[in-house]
Amino acid sequence: MRVDVWSDVVCPWCFVGLANLGTALDAFEHEDDVEVVLHSFQLDPGAPRRDEQPLEERLAQKYGTSVGQIRAQQARIVSLGAERGIDFRFDQAIGGNTFDAHRLLHLARVRGVQLELKHALGRAYFTDGEPIGEPDTLRARTIEVGLDPDEVDAVLAGDAFAAEVREDLDAARRIGINGVPFFVVDGRLGISGAQPPETLRDLLEQGWLTREPSPVQVVAGATDVDACGPDGCEI
Repeated sequence: MRVDVWSDVVCPWCFVGLANLGTALDAFEHEDDVEVVLHSFQLDPGAPRRDEQPLEERLAQKYGTSVGQIRAQQARIVSLGAERGIDFRFDQAIGGNTFDAHRLLHLARVRGVQLELKHALGRAYFTDGEPIGEPDTLRARTIEVGLDPDEVDAVLAGDAFAAEVREDLDAARRIGINGVPFFVVDGRLGISGAQPPETLRDLLEQGWLTREPSPVQVVAGATDVDACGPDGCEI
């Protein structure tokens, strides 16, 4: 059975959601029979390669709120992240366009280290303050997870996997995804937001027991869960 996950590397709720999925899989009897596949979603497709503006200022301007309110929201997710072993340091985040990161995630899938690269990119952006759109950051993190430097350089120098990223983005529009993370179990059961592990485990059980080809059906999950929306992520 396959679990498809749409997410962005600058989406904090996506990493919380992936951690919750990991917990759900640990409690799922058929974990060894589940493949997790990551798909591209861009919260800010028009972002420059590097954005030096402090994240809290950028978000406050975007959502018409105060820096103080953004900091309060960030404090909440810092706490949630710590409970899951994620070290969010929003004050160090250097924004940028994530298209190349998504291209490399497709390469990493081909090489069998997609989840490893996803988490490495998350640490680069959220913990270590590395500019997520810069080739040097991307190259270092891909090599960290074992990808061949020459292959990585060739991808960064050209347009390899650009079509795959665009297909992911198109698929998100077709399904009606307007917030990430978004999980699709067995190609049929979709759910949005950083759902708690119990909800995701129940979805895995439902998918396993009712496996058959059909269009994606969005199911109800826990209320008041968090996600990053089509206009970005108001942390």
